[in-house]
Amino acid sequence: MACFQRYFYLSLILFSIVCIHHTVNCDDNDEEDRLLQGINSYRTSLSLPTLANNDKAECLAEEVAEQFKNQPCTNSTGANTVPGTEPQFSDFPNLLNKCKLNVTTTRDGAILPACVPNLAQDIVLSNYTRSQYSGSLNDTKYTGIGIGSDDNWIVVILTTDTPTGNFATGSSVPISNFVTKMSPFQLLLSVMMGIFFLIGVY
Repeated sequence: MACFQRYFYLSLILFSIVCIHHTVNCDDNDEEDRLLQGINSYRTSLSLPTLANNDKAECLAEEVAEQFKNQPCTNSTGANTVPGTEPQFSDFPNLLNKCKLNVTTTRDGAILPACVPNLAQDIVLSNYTRSQYSGSLNDTKYTGIGIGSDDNWIVVILTTDTPTGNFATGSSVPISNFVTKMSPFQLLLSVMMGIFFLIGVY
């Protein structure tokens, strides 16, 4: 019995370390968090509902920001882009696949990239609230948001609550999402804890 308790407590401690490590790694997106707060404050000031975070849109925003990272900031990029001249990505279907999305559920969304040197907080927010993007932010059809950044680029993706804009996969299971976000080290620790637990039981 003492052996079982020892393995149980060891497993519990290792599992706690894994969970704490996983949680800490998810909180290093300060620019995105501040922009989300700023956009929601802006919408609240206009008596509009706040936007809910959408994990799939966030994944796609990260992928799109990565595509932009090697492009320099100019007067004709990001929020200053002339409508209709936005860059097109030939591998966009691959970006959707990486986030387990398809064109059907993303059609009504809006992708809003902005380039701001060093992602200065006030300038980033004004690139969305005081530009052509403000029209999208003021639109009540948008209910969700995903934000990603890479280098000087930050990308906001707005989602709707309709089947053609909710960025849903239809097959996402919360536990599988947790497992896919775990690093190989975390998965190994989980397997080791299971083995310790089984050894302790027998």
